Amino acid sequence: MLKFKFLLWAFAQMLKRKIRSDADCARYVASKRLVFQIRTASGAGRYFVIEGGAIRSFAGLAAAPQFTFSFKDAAKGFATLSAKDSQAAFLRAVGSKHLTISGDFQEVMWFQGLTAYLQAPKRVSPYDRTAF
Repeated sequence: MLKFKFLLWAFAQMLKRKIRSDADCARYVASKRLVFQIRTASGAGRYFVIEGGAIRSFAGLAAAPQFTFSFKDAAKGFATLSAKDSQAAFLRAVGSKHLTISGDFQEVMWFQGLTAYLQAPKRVSPYDRTAF
């Protein structure tokens, strides 16, 4: 449980840093107002507020989030959120019912766009002929 909670806190810190250091990311969140949460089925979690071009996070659950990611348990949440293949891991978690997503799916899609800023840029090897 502690690893899951720490990961959620660290996620907010990573987003804060990215917003400060990446002008494109800062523009992406500049006019957004969003409250969402990531939690376990048993109720442990964290909620996030994007407003005024910044993100803040709080321990616990929001009264009225616009969307919620709810994991079956902390171990499944940690495994999914820390997976190297994050998009595929999310799809597997949804398919296996280890993750349920509720709320405004348009906001979920916007959030997916935000998390894309956290992905490491693909590095192309000078020996990879398929890249050209």
